[in-house]
Amino acid sequence: MDRKTIFKVIAELIEDGLIEDSGKREGSTKQVIVYRLKGVTGREEAGEIKNKQYQKRNSSKDENNSTKNGTVPKTEQYHFSGQRVPFFHGNSTKNGTQNLSMNLSLESKNKKSWLCLKKLREEIFLSDKSVDFDQLVMESWYHRELRAFELNNASKNLCDDLLIFHFADWLLNAKAKYEHRQKASQLAKQFSGEQKSSTGLSQKQIAVFADKLSKHPEFASKYAEGNESFEQLAARIAIKLADPAQQQKWMSYLIQVGFQQKGAAA
Repeated sequence: MDRKTIFKVIAELIEDGLIEDSGKREGSTKQVIVYRLKGVTGREEAGEIKNKQYQKRNSSKDENNSTKNGTVPKTEQYHFSGQRVPFFHGNSTKNGTQNLSMNLSLESKNKKSWLCLKKLREEIFLSDKSVDFDQLVMESWYHRELRAFELNNASKNLCDDLLIFHFADWLLNAKAKYEHRQKASQLAKQFSGEQKSSTGLSQKQIAVFADKLSKHPEFASKYAEGNESFEQLAARIAIKLADPAQQQKWMSYLIQVGFQQKGAAA
């Protein structure tokens, strides 16, 4: 089963009220969402309740001679080691995980989520036909935005249809926000890479070559102003060398004082 199908099935189970976010996060990055079944009493919970009832009966001093004490009834199935064992009433399958489909069906009727993915799909389509809805609900930020939306509207008395209408806009805005952030990050990396490749000089290298150029006879006689010292000339050269375009203009002089272009033979 591929990732897209898994997320689609999870979304449908949430919509039907069969599972919910447990609030736990697993994995090396602690970002993997852990879901739990709704309306199911597990082995741990049922065993703990019956274990407390059993201990209470045996601690009563008024029933020391009662026939109720002694061998543990088979229907309650307990070990004296203290280990909890799941308890079921006779052969009934209405408790625990014996009849999972029945429990889930009743739970889904009692607790209805406001979110209907079918209606949400329609709202998204009406707003922007170019959006891939299945891809949208599989984005890594989808559940983060869903929680934020629910918290933002928790105190508002809105009907389900109106919530879905607003959530569609919320998701489209979130999509634009994350896409803009991603493009900005890519442009910043691209600009940084281009700038580095075009200049090829660090601040330390600029200072070194500025000092060398200030003492280059031909260069100094051409660009020195008045009676300025080598230090003053070097300071002006360093400022101009920060500009990649200026570096290209002075490349012949830079090579003469030791600069080596990338790809040039040693």
